[in-house]
Amino acid sequence: MSDTQDFALVIRDLLSRRFGPEKAATLLAASPLLGYLVRKTKAANKGSKSRGSFANLYAIYVLVEDYLNKEYDVRGDYSRYDGAKFSALFTRQRQLPFGEKLQNHALNSRLNDEFYKFYPDVEARPILRDVETQRYWLNESLFIVDGVNICSAVIEIIDAYVEARRGSFSSFIAACRRIQELDDSMASEKVEFIASLLNPNTDARIFEIVSFAIMKTYYGDSTVWLGSTREDVTEQPLTLYKTGRTNANDGGIDFVMRPLGRFFQVTETLDLKKYFLDIDKVQKFPITFVIKTEMSVEEIGERLRQGARQAFGVTRIVDSYMSAIEEVINIPLLLELLDESIKRGAFGDLIAEVIIQSRAEFNLDDDEEAMIRSLDA
Repeated sequence: MSDTQDFALVIRDLLSRRFGPEKAATLLAASPLLGYLVRKTKAANKGSKSRGSFANLYAIYVLVEDYLNKEYDVRGDYSRYDGAKFSALFTRQRQLPFGEKLQNHALNSRLNDEFYKFYPDVEARPILRDVETQRYWLNESLFIVDGVNICSAVIEIIDAYVEARRGSFSSFIAACRRIQELDDSMASEKVEFIASLLNPNTDARIFEIVSFAIMKTYYGDSTVWLGSTREDVTEQPLTLYKTGRTNANDGGIDFVMRPLGRFFQVTETLDLKKYFLDIDKVQKFPITFVIKTEMSVEEIGERLRQGARQAFGVTRIVDSYMSAIEEVINIPLLLELLDESIKRGAFGDLIAEVIIQSRAEFNLDDDEEAMIRSLDA
């Protein structure tokens, strides 16, 4: 049984309890919206390292919640509704678990675009909006299936998914804490745990957090000598800073190193256009790319150069882009840096940084921290 099927069974069970087993099967077969939810909740059983897909799910959630709060499922006449205000939907979306830093893309177009990608033969889209007035509606035709209004069921499905994801994130941090307690004789287990978080299928947020922790710990043992004059030169440690959350609007920079001013951008794609766009964002200031791939650094560099030749043609322009790539760091190199940190006894600092950044990324509050502590006990 696949992970997708696992949570599909949860969805089927929720629908069966509401509408009966036969009707549940009919609804699942007939509803593109429920089919979309099955697709988007497949990460529930894949643990903390898989993508959560909260943005698009919450775009659905807040519109359905608005619909139910105004009792349109009971009184009808939704076609006469003035529409929900964007500001209210956006605020509510950020109040939901893991939603604090979500942006507006899902409400404005991303949900509809992805729904169309999965269901190109379905004319309806989940969200309707008036761009001029910034008013939003759910497309009721997708939420009334075979004479049944599924809005309350949609809320229940997404709530169940969020709880499943919350549990997996809490378990992940609890596992980090257990690994943190291992002594130096367990170095291989430490490497194995972190290495399991650095594979091409790891969630982008986990990869960014772990790569940041590895690099911050590794470079933190290095120093440079700087000063405005020969007389005031001092030794200063290299310190890595994380500029924001994963997928944040950070201008193309994920980490910054002081005092050298090095820029780092984490990416999971080999889409060459993105690299050149990131370089353009900072006006060709040198960037180190941290890439979620096991491809060799040499092969990555050759791909980038070939892509630059195809995109720009002119040798001078190609060279200007390539010179803006200060370094490429791939998964094997991250593992080398990890090994060096463990050898010098810095694993405790590294895993502590993973925990700190994970709590911030996943918006885990004090109650959830207490739950994590109970998992450690």
